[in-house]
Amino acid sequence: MIKRTGNAVWSGGIKDGKGNISTQSGALDNTQYGFNTRFEDGPGTNPEELIGAAHAGCFTMALSGQLGKAGMTAEQLSTSAEVSLDKVGDGFTISAVHLTLRARIPGASQEAFEAAALEAKENCPVSKLLNAVITLDAHLEA
Repeated sequence: MIKRTGNAVWSGGIKDGKGNISTQSGALDNTQYGFNTRFEDGPGTNPEELIGAAHAGCFTMALSGQLGKAGMTAEQLSTSAEVSLDKVGDGFTISAVHLTLRARIPGASQEAFEAAALEAKENCPVSKLLNAVITLDAHLEA
């Protein structure tokens, strides 16, 4: 089993508070996030773009594997994941992720390409996560 970690630290209220996000690899190191980075155009990141980047990366890597199984190798695969955050009642929900893929695969037929892309969309680990059971250990510290 492989385990990776991401961490978030937050101080203050929802609108006036600030937080930092870090990853085990150091790709993000105390990267700022807050109300202004999520709902406005402030500097920093937000959970939705991080989910989008993770999904685009996972899907694209999975597609490369599916293409390999079908005897194809991509010159280039470029994926964008648009994550929709919608206001619902007093809160928000992530309602959709739309993947847009641009691919250059010498010798690929449309049918083989579409089959590989669908298989990758259905079975990449992040696609599966978005339908997974999420568990929580919550500890209140004094």
